[in-house]
Amino acid sequence: MPYIVRYQKHITRDITRLLNTPEDANELCTLDGWTYVSLPDDAELPTDQPVEIAQTITPVTLDAELRDAISNASPHVALIRQRVRDRIAEAYPLHEEIKLLRTAPSAEFEAYNAHAEDCRQWGREQKAELGL
Repeated sequence: MPYIVRYQKHITRDITRLLNTPEDANELCTLDGWTYVSLPDDAELPTDQPVEIAQTITPVTLDAELRDAISNASPHVALIRQRVRDRIAEAYPLHEEIKLLRTAPSAEFEAYNAHAEDCRQWGREQKAELGL
């Protein structure tokens, strides 16, 4: 399972020091001066970290509040959410969704609902790959 670390970027007028990460890491967001990075479960951070940030690197234990805060601030999660909406809309444009909601319960509504839940499940799986 992917895991998340956080660190504080070192920014001066002349230079910005960032975390050295493997290629498949994803910077999720910055909250209250802390930058959160998702790492694949088999990845390790390189040991050659900038001295200015090395002491700030810490593993993250997610609780519901922090998970929501990271999810709401992350452009990766925003893109996943948009893709879920797009997948639903490919089969059911908004005007049809509204019509189906008014006709529930019905076989047509159940088909729509199953499709929407499949799309939402895909979104949950994508977020889980980020450690969220």
